[in-house]
Formats: sequence, structure tokens, C-alpha cells
Amino acid sequence: MTASAKAAPAAGPKHELVLTRLIDVPREKLFRCWTEPQLMKQWFAPLPYTVPHAEVDLRPGGGSTIVMRSPEGEDMPMHGVYLEVVPNERIVFTDAYTAGWEPSEKPFFTAIVTFENENGKTRYTAKARHWTAEDCAAHEKMGFHEGWGQCADQLAALAAKL
Repeated sequence: MTASAKAAPAAGPKHELVLTRLIDVPREKLFRCWTEPQLMKQWFAPLPYTVPHAEVDLRPGGGSTIVMRSPEGEDMPMHGVYLEVVPNERIVFTDAYTAGWEPSEKPFFTAIVTFENENGKTRYTAKARHWTAEDCAAHEKMGFHEGWGQCADQLAALAAKL
């Protein structure tokens, strides 16, 4: 590395939020819920929020658009791009880019979602790695653990019905 080059911030307690659950559902079903738009609409937002629109181009470099709607009717579109997709094992996506590798206006985080077999169940882990400690703290304050936790419960309930 040259003297002028900067190292990327290390993921860790100041930059990363983690949610993990042991879910009594095969990982294939959880993966489907994360990758099929009609299923995503059913669990991806903590109630009473809804997801009226979901688009997925599930491949590295493929874009995604998820629209969450508040109980008051405010739409919150989220655009991103997939960095890595390993069927039934791992999904990595970021809001740093949109489709076509266009830089986003304000990168906030990269998500790493894993599905690991564990004694006939699935260890589901969702990590949110933020660009700055301030973004990480803001995400936590916005209710990361409560919101993503509720979504994980909704995900598990939906996957159990598949």
C-alpha cells in the first residue's frame, strides 16, 4: 500500500451489527424467502410496515429494489446490488451501488446473510457492516435489533409454512 492509500475501516464492534437465530427450518426455505420477491413481500418489513414492491436480480452485480411502506403510507425505496450469492448458504449485498454498479448517493451498509446447517436446524445470521461508526450507531438507534429481530421471526414463520 502506498503512503497515500487508505486502508478500509475494519468491521468490528464500532461498524457491525449482528443478529443470529437458530431456526427450525431447512436453510433452503429460508434462502427462498430471501430471494423470491413474492415471499420477500410477506416478511421483509417489521409489521405494521409492509412491502408492496420487491425486485430481485439474484446474481453478483444484479440489482434489487425493495419498497417498504409505513403505516401512514410513506414509501421508502431501498436499492442495492448483490456482491455474492451462494445458493442456500450466503447472500451479500450493499447499498453502496445500484444496478449497473452505479454508486449510490449515500452508502450506508453491506449485509452478509448466512444460512448454516446446525443439528437439523439452520443457524441464520444477518450482519450489517457500516461504512462509519456513526452510521452503525444510527442504525442501532433506528431499531436494528428490534426491527431485524421481528423480521427474522416473520421469516421463520413464513419459511415454516413452505
